[in-house]
Amino acid sequence: MTVGILLVDPQLDFFPGGALGVDDGFAIVAPLNAWMRLNPLAPVYASRDWHPAGTRHFKARGGIWPPHCVQGTSGAEFHSDLDMTRARIYDKGTNPEDDGGYSAFDGVRSDASGARTLLDDLKHDGVTTLVVGGLATDYCVKASVMDALKHGFTVQLLRPGVRAVNLQPGDGDTAIAHMVQAGAVVVDA
Repeated sequence: MTVGILLVDPQLDFFPGGALGVDDGFAIVAPLNAWMRLNPLAPVYASRDWHPAGTRHFKARGGIWPPHCVQGTSGAEFHSDLDMTRARIYDKGTNPEDDGGYSAFDGVRSDASGARTLLDDLKHDGVTTLVVGGLATDYCVKASVMDALKHGFTVQLLRPGVRAVNLQPGDGDTAIAHMVQAGAVVVDA
């Protein structure tokens, strides 16, 4: 079993005070850092919303969200207390004509290795189990977990490392129940 760690959208706009701040979002940083310290050989992958300013994802163009994580803005930056030194980064939500980009599996990493998807790298690295944390439980975390399960990965959801938007009360708990029903295992410590 090769374990990989997926950090879903730990960006400033999703933390309290951000454009789409998640209540108690700061609480995910310490558990995610602890998990990475406990697994120093595990590859780390991180998705980030990387929206153009004029995307259909935003209310102004028919989406449901306020502008957030706009390319090159401070809100799109990762939380500075989160250890991102080992993370490979996958940009998602980059198509201005698409309201998608919820799942980390929609992201693409562009660097010296060329354009690669998260799935490409997970397969290349031999990852079989993916530990997932980040923001927000009821949207991008859920979409990423469901895609990981669809692609045959064993998924562990690090409960202390996730928080929900909760547009409707209980959305986060409902999302966790759906992920568990689909085969994810909740890890509490």
